[in-house]
Amino acid sequence: MQTIPSHPWKFFILVWVMSLPFWIASYYIQGSNLPDNLPLTDIGAALTPMIAAAILRYKEGGTQAVKHLFARTFDISHIRNKKWLWVAVFLFPLLYVLTFIVQDLSGFSVGKFVFPSLMVLLGTLVMFFIAATVEELGYAAYATEALQKKYNSLMTALIIGVPWALWHLNSMIQIGQTPLLIIWGLLGTVAVRVLYVWLFNNTYASVFALILCHTIANTARTNYPGGRSAYELGEGMIAYGIIIIVTIIIICIYGKDLGRKIK
Repeated sequence: MQTIPSHPWKFFILVWVMSLPFWIASYYIQGSNLPDNLPLTDIGAALTPMIAAAILRYKEGGTQAVKHLFARTFDISHIRNKKWLWVAVFLFPLLYVLTFIVQDLSGFSVGKFVFPSLMVLLGTLVMFFIAATVEELGYAAYATEALQKKYNSLMTALIIGVPWALWHLNSMIQIGQTPLLIIWGLLGTVAVRVLYVWLFNNTYASVFALILCHTIANTARTNYPGGRSAYELGEGMIAYGIIIIVTIIIICIYGKDLGRKIK
């Protein structure tokens, strides 16, 4: 019988403590070939949610609990209604298409879509799949399940979303975002976590569904016409505003438990 994750606050503390050296190093290690010009040190910082979850799972259930944690990467069998796989695949591309349309109608000079080479696309997908995996093994498989034992799903998403958004703050500063763009980006990131918990609940706690959605979201944004800077035209008000509005609509439709609560 598997033990249930039970130390979400320790999880957040571990993530931040382990991330701090990478954030400090980012001010000394300049230059990056990562998508969106993200700091090179983000590679190390991105591993911290998975490491924190693995440490806590070992303390809670030993080696078997850690193996079970990593096995969640491909828990596609959790998804009882496969329509939610389509939601995972198309949610963010559709949001980006809507962003493009609204930007165009608002008079912004939007870019033209240039389909990347197959090698570049596959490389980007693999990189973002790994990044999404190490994040969601922590935030979904550990923190979401632990917090939903005590809080409703919306509160769980907000509790995770705020530190998760702030965890990205150093990268936002490093790539030169303006204060207003950072504010919109932080709010949008919290809203994204609500969408992830909604997807997680309705796929019967499938971490794979979140990894898939997270991977496609990042890959599609990197390949947005004109790149990330074009996606965030207007200080991010349109792009992140759309995500926030869609999130509010989903909350109104599905309620505080975002469809169904995973306990």
